[in-house]
Amino acid sequence: MRTVTGPTDHVVVVGAGLSGLSCALHLLGAGRRVTVVERDAGPGGRAGRTLLGPYRVDTGPTVLTMPHLADEAFAAVGDSLHRRVELVPLSPAYRALFADGTSLDVHTDGEAMEAEVRRFAGPTEAAGYRALRDWLERLYRAQMRRFIDTNFDSPVQLLHPDLARLAALGGFGRLDRRIGRFLSDARLRRVFSFQSLYAGVAPARALAAYAVIAYMDTVAGVWFPKGGMHALPRAMAEAAVGAGAAFHWSAEVSALERSADGSRVRAVRLASGERIACDQVVLTCELASAHRLLGRAPRRPVPLRHSPSAVVLHAGTDRTWPGLAHHTLSFGDAWERTFHELTRSGRLMSDPSLLITRPTAHDPGLAPPGRHLHYVLAPCPNTAVGPSAAAWRDLGPRYRDTLVAELERRGLEGFGDSVQEELLVTPLDWTAQGHAAGSPFSVSHTFAQTGPFRPRNLVRGLDNVVLAGCGTTPGVGVPTVLISGKLAAARVTGGARRPGTGGTRLSGTGDARRRTTGSGRRGTAPPVPGLTSTGEVPAPTQAGAE
Repeated sequence: MRTVTGPTDHVVVVGAGLSGLSCALHLLGAGRRVTVVERDAGPGGRAGRTLLGPYRVDTGPTVLTMPHLADEAFAAVGDSLHRRVELVPLSPAYRALFADGTSLDVHTDGEAMEAEVRRFAGPTEAAGYRALRDWLERLYRAQMRRFIDTNFDSPVQLLHPDLARLAALGGFGRLDRRIGRFLSDARLRRVFSFQSLYAGVAPARALAAYAVIAYMDTVAGVWFPKGGMHALPRAMAEAAVGAGAAFHWSAEVSALERSADGSRVRAVRLASGERIACDQVVLTCELASAHRLLGRAPRRPVPLRHSPSAVVLHAGTDRTWPGLAHHTLSFGDAWERTFHELTRSGRLMSDPSLLITRPTAHDPGLAPPGRHLHYVLAPCPNTAVGPSAAAWRDLGPRYRDTLVAELERRGLEGFGDSVQEELLVTPLDWTAQGHAAGSPFSVSHTFAQTGPFRPRNLVRGLDNVVLAGCGTTPGVGVPTVLISGKLAAARVTGGARRPGTGGTRLSGTGDARRRTTGSGRRGTAPPVPGLTSTGEVPAPTQAGAE
Protein backbone atom coordinates (compact mmCIF):
# COMPACT_ATOMS: atom_id res chain seq x y z
CA MET A 1 0.00 0.00 0.00
CA ARG A 2 1.29 3.44 -0.94
CA THR A 3 1.43 6.01 1.81
CA VAL A 4 2.12 9.72 2.05
CA THR A 5 5.70 10.87 2.41
CA GLY A 6 7.44 13.11 4.89
CA PRO A 7 6.56 13.83 8.53
CA THR A 8 3.08 12.87 9.73
CA ASP A 9 3.06 14.32 13.24
CA HIS A 10 0.28 16.90 12.70
CA VAL A 11 -2.66 16.12 10.41
CA VAL A 12 -5.40 18.58 9.48
CA VAL A 13 -8.69 16.89 8.60
CA VAL A 14 -11.00 19.10 6.57
CA GLY A 15 -14.59 18.16 7.38
CA ALA A 16 -16.25 16.71 10.49
CA GLY A 17 -18.64 14.37 8.74
CA LEU A 18 -18.59 10.64 9.37
CA SER A 19 -15.54 10.00 7.19
CA GLY A 20 -13.59 12.89 8.71
CA LEU A 21 -14.43 11.86 12.25
CA SER A 22 -13.56 8.23 11.51
CA CYS A 23 -10.25 9.35 10.04
CA ALA A 24 -9.53 11.61 13.01
CA LEU A 25 -10.15 8.83 15.54
CA HIS A 26 -7.92 6.37 13.68
CA LEU A 27 -5.17 8.99 13.40
CA LEU A 28 -5.43 9.85 17.08
CA GLY A 29 -5.21 6.18 17.97
CA ALA A 30 -2.02 5.97 15.91
CA GLY A 31 -0.45 8.79 17.92
CA ARG A 32 -0.90 11.72 15.54
CA ARG A 33 -1.87 15.23 16.54
CA VAL A 34 -5.13 16.03 14.77
CA THR A 35 -6.88 19.30 13.97
CA VAL A 36 -10.36 19.07 12.43
CA VAL A 37 -11.70 22.04 10.46
CA GLU A 38 -15.44 22.15 9.75
CA ARG A 39 -17.41 24.81 7.89
CA ASP A 40 -20.61 24.08 9.87
CA ALA A 41 -21.23 24.93 13.52
CA GLY A 42 -20.95 21.31 14.63
CA PRO A 43 -20.20 17.75 13.51
CA GLY A 44 -22.15 15.50 11.18
CA GLY A 45 -21.77 16.74 7.62
CA ARG A 46 -24.45 14.90 5.69
CA ALA A 47 -25.52 13.29 9.00
CA GLY A 48 -26.42 16.69 10.41
CA ARG A 49 -29.20 17.95 12.64
CA THR A 50 -31.49 20.95 12.40
CA LEU A 51 -34.31 22.34 14.51
CA LEU A 52 -37.73 22.44 12.89
CA GLY A 53 -39.68 24.40 15.47
CA PRO A 54 -39.79 22.02 18.48
CA TYR A 55 -38.75 19.01 16.36
CA ARG A 56 -35.18 17.68 16.17
CA VAL A 57 -34.59 16.56 12.61
CA ASP A 58 -31.79 14.44 11.15
CA THR A 59 -30.88 15.99 7.81
CA GLY A 60 -29.12 13.01 6.26
CA PRO A 61 -29.10 9.22 6.41
CA THR A 62 -31.75 7.44 8.48
CA VAL A 63 -30.52 3.83 8.21
CA LEU A 64 -27.62 2.56 10.33
CA THR A 65 -26.07 -0.78 9.42
CA MET A 66 -22.72 -2.40 10.31
CA PRO A 67 -22.25 -0.43 13.56
CA HIS A 68 -19.07 -2.41 14.29
CA LEU A 69 -17.37 -0.19 11.71
CA ALA A 70 -18.12 2.85 13.87
CA ASP A 71 -16.98 0.91 16.92
CA GLU A 72 -13.62 0.32 15.20
CA ALA A 73 -13.11 4.08 15.09
CA PHE A 74 -13.97 4.47 18.78
CA ALA A 75 -11.76 1.49 19.65
CA ALA A 76 -8.80 3.20 17.99
CA VAL A 77 -8.73 5.62 20.95
CA GLY A 78 -9.73 3.04 23.54
CA ASP A 79 -13.37 4.08 23.51
CA SER A 80 -16.58 2.26 22.58
CA LEU A 81 -19.60 3.10 20.44
CA HIS A 82 -21.88 1.26 22.85
CA ARG A 83 -20.58 3.26 25.80
CA ARG A 84 -21.51 6.51 24.12
CA VAL A 85 -24.55 5.73 21.96
CA GLU A 86 -27.61 3.65 22.78
CA LEU A 87 -28.43 1.53 19.73
CA VAL A 88 -31.86 -0.01 19.26
CA PRO A 89 -32.03 -3.02 16.90
CA LEU A 90 -34.98 -2.61 14.56
CA SER A 91 -37.37 -5.49 14.05
CA PRO A 92 -38.62 -5.32 11.44
CA ALA A 93 -35.73 -3.60 9.73
CA TYR A 94 -38.23 -2.43 7.11
CA ARG A 95 -41.90 -2.85 6.32
CA ALA A 96 -42.56 -3.18 2.59
CA LEU A 97 -45.94 -2.02 1.31
CA PHE A 98 -46.87 -2.97 -2.25
CA ALA A 99 -49.25 -1.48 -4.78
CA ASP A 100 -51.47 -4.58 -4.64
CA GLY A 101 -52.21 -3.94 -0.95
CA THR A 102 -49.92 -6.67 0.44
CA SER A 103 -47.20 -6.05 3.01
CA LEU A 104 -44.04 -7.79 4.14
CA ASP A 105 -42.00 -7.23 7.30
CA VAL A 106 -38.28 -7.56 6.56
CA HIS A 107 -36.51 -9.26 9.49
CA THR A 108 -32.77 -9.70 9.74
CA ASP A 109 -33.17 -12.85 11.84
CA GLY A 110 -33.08 -15.74 9.38
CA GLU A 111 -35.79 -17.89 10.94
CA ALA A 112 -38.17 -14.97 11.44
CA MET A 113 -37.67 -13.83 7.85
CA GLU A 114 -38.11 -17.33 6.45
CA ALA A 115 -41.43 -17.62 8.31
CA GLU A 116 -42.51 -14.20 7.02
CA VAL A 117 -41.65 -15.09 3.42
CA ARG A 118 -43.56 -18.37 3.80
CA ARG A 119 -46.61 -16.46 5.02
CA PHE A 120 -46.26 -13.90 2.27
CA ALA A 121 -45.44 -16.04 -0.77
CA GLY A 122 -45.41 -19.72 0.19
CA PRO A 123 -42.88 -22.48 0.96
CA THR A 124 -41.04 -22.41 -2.37
CA GLU A 125 -40.17 -18.73 -1.96
CA ALA A 126 -39.21 -19.36 1.67
CA ALA A 127 -36.69 -21.98 0.52
CA GLY A 128 -35.46 -19.53 -2.10
CA TYR A 129 -34.96 -16.91 0.59
CA ARG A 130 -32.83 -19.32 2.62
CA ALA A 131 -30.63 -19.99 -0.41
CA LEU A 132 -30.45 -16.24 -1.14
CA ARG A 133 -29.42 -15.48 2.44
CA ASP A 134 -26.61 -18.03 2.22
CA TRP A 135 -25.47 -16.49 -1.07
CA LEU A 136 -25.52 -12.97 0.39
CA GLU A 137 -23.36 -14.09 3.30
CA ARG A 138 -20.82 -15.73 1.00
CA LEU A 139 -20.84 -12.68 -1.28
CA TYR A 140 -20.10 -10.41 1.67
CA ARG A 141 -17.21 -12.59 2.85
CA ALA A 142 -15.73 -12.62 -0.66
CA GLN A 143 -15.86 -8.84 -1.01
CA MET A 144 -15.42 -7.07 2.28
CA ARG A 145 -11.72 -7.36 3.05
CA ARG A 146 -10.37 -7.56 -0.48
CA PHE A 147 -12.60 -5.19 -2.47
CA ILE A 148 -14.30 -2.83 0.01
CA ASP A 149 -12.11 -2.41 3.08
CA THR A 150 -8.92 -1.88 1.12
CA ASN A 151 -6.80 0.84 -0.43
CA PHE A 152 -6.34 0.34 -4.17
CA ASP A 153 -3.17 1.53 -5.84
CA SER A 154 -3.71 -0.30 -9.11
CA PRO A 155 -6.30 -2.47 -10.90
CA VAL A 156 -3.66 -5.21 -10.71
CA GLN A 157 -4.74 -5.67 -7.08
CA LEU A 158 -7.94 -7.21 -8.39
CA LEU A 159 -5.95 -10.21 -9.57
CA HIS A 160 -6.40 -12.27 -6.45
CA PRO A 161 -8.10 -15.61 -5.68
CA ASP A 162 -10.95 -13.62 -4.09
CA LEU A 163 -11.74 -12.25 -7.55
CA ALA A 164 -12.26 -15.80 -8.80
CA ARG A 165 -14.45 -16.51 -5.77
CA LEU A 166 -16.52 -13.41 -6.50
CA ALA A 167 -16.88 -14.42 -10.14
CA ALA A 168 -17.87 -17.96 -9.14
CA LEU A 169 -20.60 -16.46 -6.97
CA GLY A 170 -21.96 -14.59 -9.98
CA GLY A 171 -20.85 -11.19 -8.72
CA PHE A 172 -20.22 -9.88 -12.23
CA GLY A 173 -23.66 -10.73 -13.53
CA ARG A 174 -26.64 -8.41 -13.28
CA LEU A 175 -28.22 -7.90 -9.88
CA ASP A 176 -31.87 -8.39 -10.82
CA ARG A 177 -31.15 -11.62 -12.71
CA ARG A 178 -29.09 -13.06 -9.87
CA ILE A 179 -31.80 -12.27 -7.29
CA GLY A 180 -34.29 -13.81 -9.72
CA ARG A 181 -32.42 -17.12 -9.51
CA PHE A 182 -33.53 -17.39 -5.89
CA LEU A 183 -36.90 -15.64 -5.86
CA SER A 184 -39.64 -15.72 -8.48
CA ASP A 185 -42.05 -13.38 -6.68
CA ALA A 186 -41.53 -9.91 -8.19
CA ARG A 187 -42.37 -8.21 -4.89
CA LEU A 188 -39.67 -10.13 -3.03
CA ARG A 189 -37.14 -9.41 -5.75
CA ARG A 190 -37.72 -5.70 -5.19
CA VAL A 191 -37.01 -6.01 -1.46
CA PHE A 192 -33.58 -7.50 -2.17
CA SER A 193 -32.59 -5.32 -5.13
CA PHE A 194 -33.86 -1.78 -4.48
CA GLN A 195 -30.65 -1.14 -2.52
CA SER A 196 -28.73 -0.71 -5.78
CA LEU A 197 -30.29 2.74 -5.98
CA TYR A 198 -28.09 3.65 -2.98
CA ALA A 199 -25.19 3.02 -5.35
CA GLY A 200 -26.83 5.09 -8.07
CA VAL A 201 -27.49 2.21 -10.48
CA ALA A 202 -30.73 0.49 -11.52
CA PRO A 203 -31.00 -3.22 -10.52
CA ALA A 204 -31.10 -4.23 -14.20
CA ARG A 205 -27.73 -2.53 -14.77
CA ALA A 206 -26.05 -3.01 -11.40
CA LEU A 207 -23.46 -5.71 -10.84
CA ALA A 208 -24.72 -8.55 -8.69
CA ALA A 209 -21.81 -7.74 -6.37
CA TYR A 210 -23.88 -4.81 -5.11
CA ALA A 211 -26.18 -7.28 -3.40
CA VAL A 212 -23.66 -6.80 -0.58
CA ILE A 213 -25.76 -3.73 0.31
CA ALA A 214 -28.80 -5.99 0.66
CA TYR A 215 -26.68 -8.15 2.97
CA MET A 216 -26.05 -5.13 5.19
CA ASP A 217 -29.76 -4.18 5.22
CA THR A 218 -31.47 -7.56 5.43
CA VAL A 219 -28.95 -9.92 7.06
CA ALA A 220 -26.45 -7.97 9.19
CA GLY A 221 -29.15 -5.86 10.85
CA VAL A 222 -30.47 -2.31 11.07
CA TRP A 223 -30.12 -0.12 14.16
CA PHE A 224 -31.44 3.21 15.35
CA PRO A 225 -29.30 5.43 17.61
CA LYS A 226 -31.33 7.02 20.41
CA GLY A 227 -31.23 10.75 19.78
CA GLY A 228 -31.35 10.15 16.02
CA MET A 229 -28.62 9.41 13.50
CA HIS A 230 -26.86 12.63 14.46
CA ALA A 231 -26.05 11.01 17.81
CA LEU A 232 -23.35 8.99 16.03
CA PRO A 233 -21.20 11.86 14.67
CA ARG A 234 -21.75 13.83 17.85
CA ALA A 235 -20.42 10.92 19.92
CA MET A 236 -17.49 10.49 17.54
CA ALA A 237 -16.60 14.18 17.88
CA GLU A 238 -16.81 13.93 21.67
CA ALA A 239 -14.52 10.88 21.64
CA ALA A 240 -12.06 12.74 19.42
CA VAL A 241 -12.04 15.74 21.79
CA GLY A 242 -11.45 13.37 24.69
CA ALA A 243 -8.50 11.86 22.81
CA GLY A 244 -6.91 15.25 22.20
CA ALA A 245 -8.23 16.47 18.84
CA ALA A 246 -8.64 20.20 18.26
CA PHE A 247 -11.80 21.33 16.41
CA HIS A 248 -12.39 24.56 14.51
CA TRP A 249 -16.14 25.08 13.95
CA SER A 250 -17.74 27.47 11.44
CA ALA A 251 -14.35 27.52 9.75
CA GLU A 252 -14.36 27.34 5.98
CA VAL A 253 -11.14 26.46 4.18
CA SER A 254 -10.32 29.05 1.54
CA ALA A 255 -6.95 27.77 0.29
CA LEU A 256 -4.18 25.23 0.69
CA GLU A 257 -0.75 26.80 1.04
CA ARG A 258 1.86 24.94 -1.02
CA SER A 259 5.57 24.44 -0.52
CA ALA A 260 7.96 26.27 -2.84
CA ASP A 261 8.18 23.33 -5.25
CA GLY A 262 4.40 22.75 -5.12
CA SER A 263 4.73 19.12 -4.05
CA ARG A 264 3.33 19.51 -0.52
CA VAL A 265 0.66 21.40 1.37
CA ARG A 266 2.31 23.12 4.30
CA ALA A 267 -0.70 24.96 5.74
CA VAL A 268 -4.48 25.21 5.54
CA ARG A 269 -5.83 28.74 5.27
CA LEU A 270 -9.29 29.62 6.55
CA ALA A 271 -11.67 32.23 5.20
CA SER A 272 -11.20 34.07 8.52
CA GLY A 273 -7.53 34.56 7.63
CA GLU A 274 -6.24 32.01 10.13
CA ARG A 275 -3.36 29.81 9.01
CA ILE A 276 -2.99 26.25 10.35
CA ALA A 277 0.40 24.71 9.63
CA CYS A 278 0.38 20.96 9.05
CA ASP A 279 2.41 17.94 7.99
CA GLN A 280 -0.47 16.14 6.23
CA VAL A 281 -3.97 17.05 5.02
CA VAL A 282 -7.06 14.86 4.66
CA LEU A 283 -9.86 16.41 2.57
CA THR A 284 -13.30 14.93 3.27
CA CYS A 285 -15.35 17.67 1.66
CA GLU A 286 -17.43 17.14 -1.48
CA LEU A 287 -15.21 15.85 -4.27
CA ALA A 288 -15.76 18.93 -6.43
CA SER A 289 -14.85 21.18 -3.48
CA ALA A 290 -11.68 19.18 -2.88
CA HIS A 291 -10.70 19.57 -6.53
CA ARG A 292 -11.24 23.32 -6.33
CA LEU A 293 -8.95 23.54 -3.30
CA LEU A 294 -6.38 21.42 -5.10
CA GLY A 295 -6.62 23.58 -8.21
CA ARG A 296 -7.43 20.71 -10.56
CA ALA A 297 -9.40 17.52 -11.01
CA PRO A 298 -7.68 14.31 -12.14
CA ARG A 299 -8.10 13.43 -15.80
CA ARG A 300 -10.51 10.62 -16.60
CA PRO A 301 -11.37 9.03 -19.95
CA VAL A 302 -15.05 9.97 -19.44
CA PRO A 303 -16.63 12.47 -17.04
CA LEU A 304 -17.83 11.26 -13.66
CA ARG A 305 -21.46 10.18 -13.49
CA HIS A 306 -23.49 11.02 -10.40
CA SER A 307 -26.22 9.13 -8.63
CA PRO A 308 -29.87 10.16 -8.77
CA SER A 309 -30.89 12.81 -6.29
CA ALA A 310 -33.82 12.92 -3.88
CA VAL A 311 -36.59 15.13 -2.64
CA VAL A 312 -36.99 14.87 1.13
CA LEU A 313 -40.02 16.09 3.05
CA HIS A 314 -39.40 16.39 6.79
CA ALA A 315 -42.78 16.68 8.52
CA GLY A 316 -43.60 17.20 12.18
CA THR A 317 -47.15 15.94 12.55
CA ASP A 318 -49.88 15.71 15.18
CA ARG A 319 -50.55 12.05 14.40
CA THR A 320 -49.08 8.91 12.89
CA TRP A 321 -50.45 5.84 11.12
CA PRO A 322 -50.44 2.28 12.50
CA GLY A 323 -49.33 0.76 9.20
CA LEU A 324 -45.97 2.52 9.37
CA ALA A 325 -42.91 0.82 10.86
CA HIS A 326 -39.75 2.73 11.77
CA HIS A 327 -38.70 2.35 8.12
CA THR A 328 -41.41 1.76 5.53
CA LEU A 329 -40.83 1.12 1.84
CA SER A 330 -43.90 2.14 -0.12
CA PHE A 331 -43.49 0.61 -3.58
CA GLY A 332 -45.38 1.85 -6.60
CA ASP A 333 -46.61 -0.58 -9.22
CA ALA A 334 -43.98 0.52 -11.75
CA TRP A 335 -40.41 -0.72 -11.41
CA GLU A 336 -38.18 -0.78 -14.49
CA ARG A 337 -39.91 2.34 -15.81
CA THR A 338 -39.14 4.09 -12.52
CA PHE A 339 -35.40 3.51 -12.86
CA HIS A 340 -35.46 4.59 -16.49
CA GLU A 341 -37.08 7.85 -15.42
CA LEU A 342 -34.54 8.41 -12.65
CA THR A 343 -31.37 7.59 -14.57
CA ARG A 344 -32.15 7.96 -18.28
CA SER A 345 -35.11 10.11 -19.28
CA GLY A 346 -34.70 12.55 -16.38
CA ARG A 347 -38.40 12.64 -15.54
CA LEU A 348 -39.88 12.58 -12.05
CA MET A 349 -41.19 9.17 -11.04
CA SER A 350 -44.64 8.71 -12.55
CA ASP A 351 -45.40 5.96 -10.02
CA PRO A 352 -43.02 6.64 -7.13
CA SER A 353 -41.47 4.24 -4.68
CA LEU A 354 -40.85 6.02 -1.38
CA LEU A 355 -38.93 5.55 1.86
CA ILE A 356 -40.89 6.75 4.89
CA THR A 357 -39.00 6.92 8.17
CA ARG A 358 -40.65 7.54 11.54
CA PRO A 359 -37.80 8.12 14.05
CA THR A 360 -40.23 8.93 16.86
CA ALA A 361 -41.27 5.27 16.76
CA HIS A 362 -38.21 4.55 18.91
CA ASP A 363 -37.39 8.01 20.27
CA PRO A 364 -40.50 10.08 21.06
CA GLY A 365 -38.22 12.74 22.54
CA LEU A 366 -37.36 13.99 19.05
CA ALA A 367 -40.80 15.63 18.94
CA PRO A 368 -43.06 17.35 21.49
CA PRO A 369 -45.35 15.08 23.53
CA GLY A 370 -48.02 13.51 21.36
CA ARG A 371 -46.34 14.63 18.12
CA HIS A 372 -44.41 12.64 15.52
CA LEU A 373 -41.66 13.03 12.93
CA HIS A 374 -41.94 11.63 9.42
CA TYR A 375 -39.18 11.72 6.83
CA VAL A 376 -40.38 11.03 3.28
CA LEU A 377 -37.69 10.41 0.66
CA ALA A 378 -38.60 10.34 -3.02
CA PRO A 379 -35.73 9.58 -5.43
CA CYS A 380 -35.55 12.00 -8.34
CA PRO A 381 -33.22 12.61 -11.29
CA ASN A 382 -30.08 14.59 -10.62
CA THR A 383 -29.66 17.95 -12.31
CA ALA A 384 -27.38 16.54 -15.01
CA VAL A 385 -30.18 14.43 -16.51
CA GLY A 386 -33.33 16.00 -15.05
CA PRO A 387 -34.71 19.43 -14.13
CA SER A 388 -32.07 22.03 -13.36
CA ALA A 389 -31.45 23.24 -9.84
CA ALA A 390 -33.17 26.54 -10.67
CA ALA A 391 -36.23 24.71 -12.02
CA TRP A 392 -36.80 23.21 -8.56
CA ARG A 393 -37.54 26.67 -7.18
CA ASP A 394 -41.02 26.42 -8.71
CA LEU A 395 -41.18 22.66 -9.13
CA GLY A 396 -40.41 21.85 -5.48
CA PRO A 397 -43.62 23.14 -3.86
CA ARG A 398 -45.74 21.53 -6.57
CA TYR A 399 -43.97 18.21 -6.18
CA ARG A 400 -44.41 18.43 -2.40
CA ASP A 401 -48.17 18.64 -2.90
CA THR A 402 -48.02 15.68 -5.31
CA LEU A 403 -46.15 13.62 -2.70
CA VAL A 404 -48.64 14.48 0.04
CA ALA A 405 -51.55 13.50 -2.22
CA GLU A 406 -49.81 10.21 -3.07
CA LEU A 407 -49.19 9.44 0.61
CA GLU A 408 -52.86 10.03 1.37
CA ARG A 409 -53.89 7.85 -1.57
CA ARG A 410 -51.69 5.07 -0.16
CA GLY A 411 -53.41 5.09 3.23
CA LEU A 412 -51.90 7.98 5.19
CA GLU A 413 -55.25 9.75 5.33
CA GLY A 414 -55.09 13.32 6.54
CA PHE A 415 -51.32 13.56 6.19
CA GLY A 416 -51.46 17.07 4.75
CA ASP A 417 -53.68 18.40 7.52
CA SER A 418 -51.54 16.73 10.19
CA VAL A 419 -48.38 18.68 9.36
CA GLN A 420 -47.40 21.19 12.05
CA GLU A 421 -43.87 21.96 10.83
CA GLU A 422 -42.13 20.97 7.63
CA LEU A 423 -38.92 21.29 5.66
CA LEU A 424 -38.70 20.44 1.97
CA VAL A 425 -35.25 19.64 0.54
CA THR A 426 -34.80 19.41 -3.24
CA PRO A 427 -31.91 19.34 -5.74
CA LEU A 428 -31.92 23.14 -5.49
CA ASP A 429 -30.85 22.82 -1.85
CA TRP A 430 -28.34 20.02 -2.52
CA THR A 431 -26.77 22.20 -5.22
CA ALA A 432 -26.58 25.19 -2.87
CA GLN A 433 -24.70 22.97 -0.40
CA GLY A 434 -22.08 22.17 -3.05
CA HIS A 435 -23.20 18.72 -4.16
CA ALA A 436 -22.34 18.09 -7.81
CA ALA A 437 -25.30 17.39 -10.09
CA GLY A 438 -27.60 18.35 -7.22
CA SER A 439 -27.21 14.88 -5.68
CA PRO A 440 -26.32 14.15 -2.05
CA PHE A 441 -25.36 10.60 -3.11
CA SER A 442 -22.21 11.65 -4.94
CA VAL A 443 -20.55 9.62 -7.71
CA SER A 444 -22.53 6.56 -8.78
CA HIS A 445 -21.14 3.03 -8.61
CA THR A 446 -20.92 2.09 -12.23
CA PHE A 447 -18.22 -0.46 -13.03
CA ALA A 448 -15.93 2.35 -14.25
CA GLN A 449 -16.39 4.16 -10.92
CA THR A 450 -15.91 1.25 -8.52
CA GLY A 451 -12.93 -0.22 -6.69
CA PRO A 452 -9.63 0.76 -8.32
CA PHE A 453 -11.54 2.77 -10.96
CA ARG A 454 -13.20 5.06 -8.42
CA PRO A 455 -11.48 8.41 -7.75
CA ARG A 456 -8.40 7.52 -5.71
CA ASN A 457 -7.82 8.75 -2.20
CA LEU A 458 -4.21 9.72 -2.96
CA VAL A 459 -3.68 12.91 -4.95
CA ARG A 460 -1.23 12.73 -7.84
CA GLY A 461 1.38 15.48 -7.70
CA LEU A 462 0.97 16.14 -3.98
CA ASP A 463 2.94 14.08 -1.47
CA ASN A 464 0.87 14.75 1.64
CA VAL A 465 -2.81 15.03 0.69
CA VAL A 466 -5.38 12.25 1.08
CA LEU A 467 -9.09 12.23 0.21
CA ALA A 468 -11.93 10.61 2.14
CA GLY A 469 -15.72 10.55 1.84
CA CYS A 470 -18.33 9.05 -0.41
CA GLY A 471 -16.79 10.40 -3.63
CA THR A 472 -13.67 8.32 -3.21
CA THR A 473 -12.76 4.80 -2.02
CA PRO A 474 -14.81 2.74 -1.25
CA GLY A 475 -18.02 4.70 -1.94
CA VAL A 476 -21.47 5.84 -0.85
CA GLY A 477 -23.24 4.94 2.38
CA VAL A 478 -22.68 5.16 6.13
CA PRO A 479 -20.63 1.93 6.40
CA THR A 480 -18.46 2.81 3.43
CA VAL A 481 -17.70 6.39 4.49
CA LEU A 482 -16.63 5.10 7.91
CA ILE A 483 -14.28 2.73 6.10
CA SER A 484 -13.17 5.60 3.87
CA GLY A 485 -11.97 7.52 6.90
CA LYS A 486 -10.05 4.50 8.17
CA LEU A 487 -8.46 3.94 4.75
CA ALA A 488 -7.43 7.60 4.56
CA ALA A 489 -5.81 7.35 7.99
CA ALA A 490 -3.94 4.23 6.87
CA ARG A 491 -2.47 6.22 3.97
CA VAL A 492 -0.91 8.48 6.60
CA THR A 493 0.08 5.93 9.23
CA GLY A 494 0.66 2.81 7.19
CA GLY A 495 -2.07 1.13 9.25
CA ALA A 496 -0.09 0.73 12.47
CA ARG A 497 0.16 2.70 15.68
CA ARG A 498 3.21 4.78 16.48
CA PRO A 499 5.55 3.04 18.97
CA GLY A 500 5.25 4.41 22.47
CA THR A 501 1.66 5.66 22.10
CA GLY A 502 -1.44 4.27 23.69
CA GLY A 503 -3.24 3.94 20.37
CA THR A 504 -4.38 0.57 19.12
CA ARG A 505 -3.92 -0.97 15.73
CA LEU A 506 -7.27 -2.06 14.32
CA SER A 507 -8.02 -5.74 14.29
CA GLY A 508 -10.58 -5.36 11.52
CA THR A 509 -13.35 -6.86 13.66
CA GLY A 510 -14.25 -3.96 15.89
CA ASP A 511 -12.88 -5.88 18.92
CA ALA A 512 -9.54 -4.13 19.28
CA ARG A 513 -8.14 -3.74 22.79
CA ARG A 514 -9.63 -0.73 24.60
CA ARG A 515 -7.83 1.76 26.76
CA THR A 516 -9.44 4.39 28.96
CA THR A 517 -9.60 7.89 27.55
CA GLY A 518 -11.91 10.83 27.92
CA SER A 519 -14.58 10.64 30.55
CA GLY A 520 -15.89 7.30 31.79
CA ARG A 521 -19.49 6.27 31.15
CA ARG A 522 -21.72 6.94 28.15
CA GLY A 523 -23.02 10.44 27.93
CA THR A 524 -20.44 12.02 30.26
CA ALA A 525 -17.85 12.95 27.65
CA PRO A 526 -16.76 16.56 27.35
CA PRO A 527 -19.22 18.55 25.24
CA VAL A 528 -18.36 19.35 21.67
CA PRO A 529 -17.77 23.10 21.35
CA GLY A 530 -20.10 24.90 18.98
CA LEU A 531 -23.16 22.78 19.74
CA THR A 532 -26.18 23.39 21.92
CA SER A 533 -26.65 21.12 24.91
CA THR A 534 -28.76 18.75 22.81
CA GLY A 535 -26.43 18.73 19.83
CA GLU A 536 -28.45 20.72 17.30
CA VAL A 537 -26.94 23.06 14.78
CA PRO A 538 -29.46 25.92 14.81
CA ALA A 539 -29.29 26.51 11.08
CA PRO A 540 -30.98 25.28 7.89
CA THR A 541 -30.06 21.91 6.48
CA GLN A 542 -26.37 21.84 5.59
CA ALA A 543 -24.38 18.99 4.17
CA GLY A 544 -20.80 19.95 5.04
CA ALA A 545 -18.46 17.00 4.72
CA GLU A 546 -19.04 13.35 4.05
